[in-house]
Amino acid sequence: MTDTSAVARPTTATRTGWGVLAVVCGALFLEGIDIAMLNVAVPAIAADIGLATADAHWVISAYVLAYGGFMILGGRTADLVGRRRTFLVALAVFVVFSGLGGLADDAWVLVVARFVTGATAGFMTPAGFSLLTTSYPEGPLRDRALAIYGAIGAGGFTLGVVAGGFLTDAGWRWVFFAPVIVGAALWIAGRLLIRPDEPADVPRGGFDVGGAVTLTSTMVALIYGVVALGEGGHVVAGLAAFAAAAVLAGAFVLVERRAKDPLLRPAVLREGLLLRASLAGLLVIGAFFAFQFLITLYLQEYRGWSPVATGLVFAVMGADMIIAPLVTHRLVQRFGNVPVLVAGIAAGAVAFVLALRLDGAWGYLDLLPSLLLVAVMFALVYGPLTGAATAGLAESEHGVAGGVVYTAFQFGAALGVTAATIVLVNGHASSPAGAADYQRALLVPATAAVLALALGIATWVRGRRP
Repeated sequence: MTDTSAVARPTTATRTGWGVLAVVCGALFLEGIDIAMLNVAVPAIAADIGLATADAHWVISAYVLAYGGFMILGGRTADLVGRRRTFLVALAVFVVFSGLGGLADDAWVLVVARFVTGATAGFMTPAGFSLLTTSYPEGPLRDRALAIYGAIGAGGFTLGVVAGGFLTDAGWRWVFFAPVIVGAALWIAGRLLIRPDEPADVPRGGFDVGGAVTLTSTMVALIYGVVALGEGGHVVAGLAAFAAAAVLAGAFVLVERRAKDPLLRPAVLREGLLLRASLAGLLVIGAFFAFQFLITLYLQEYRGWSPVATGLVFAVMGADMIIAPLVTHRLVQRFGNVPVLVAGIAAGAVAFVLALRLDGAWGYLDLLPSLLLVAVMFALVYGPLTGAATAGLAESEHGVAGGVVYTAFQFGAALGVTAATIVLVNGHASSPAGAADYQRALLVPATAAVLALALGIATWVRGRRP
């Protein structure tokens, strides 16, 4: 099968290579700020368009369902039909439906727009990731590029919370229109800077439609189950979704065994560190989202802070955008991806354990050590984790590998917030949470980070054996 890598692989940093990096980093940053800004703007949106409080979460959940559900399909599509082609088409649709969301006056239009935007992000992210990894050979250049890519991605979510607060004050529709402006500029840059794909080499047996339908349906059902359980009153729906996901997963396995060119080759999960890296990413991202969710509620609902003030608290985590480009790739060159990854997870674990001391009077200075350590965590985890995930895999499977990693990220985010919600409420959703409830719920991110650290250390030790 012809490698559909969109650009030549430079041995030195070329203008084309750095151009690709700038475009795909911009797209990842766009996705990060998009979801983060919506987290802040949902109350204003619900009040303006008449969306019931109980249903307001669908502005976020519709995006998450589609994003996580279509990620692996998007990665495989990029591998087969061309990474540049997939990336630019998905980005164009992302921009159009983001604009449609900003113009929506009806709740159903907004939710549909968010679902389509999430689905296109599910194609755009793995396509952009594989564009990056196939633009640089394994070694220092790729390590540095991945460190920058990871820092920008994490920084997008962090700074999106701040931007969301200011844009919501100006008018919630700007939360949708701002990504339109940024996305359009990135699309033009992508057309100019990313080299055309090689001719597509679709397998003789055709595209694995059965695998695409069953796997995407499995992921959507699985994430929906997690979201439903997180709502508290939808336990039956959540369990039914998990049952459906199990049936669909079984159907997917049967389809893949018979497919001439499967959507997800089962052996790819056993090669290299893809599976272990994805599990570590699931736990780390789950820990972070649970932590940010709980601290946001603590500051806004318990302490009475404004959305803008709360967003500014998290701004310090954007320091990873400075740390990663300067430090991470040098550490990877000296010690390797896994040791640096373990160090980053350890920083996160310490951050979340320190937060267990939270009491009813905590403010910015009390949270600052944890926030700075989270910045270190992202700086040392994101790039090395994605680098480890593709190590040892053929470039023709980098797209699907990116799909697996980012699916784990999305599932981890949904799982982390759900677990934190269940522990915080503790069966008493009608009464406001107290300081002791928040302290108890912070055990969720601390536990997830410690589990990720144990997995990372075990992987490191295993890799050192002859």
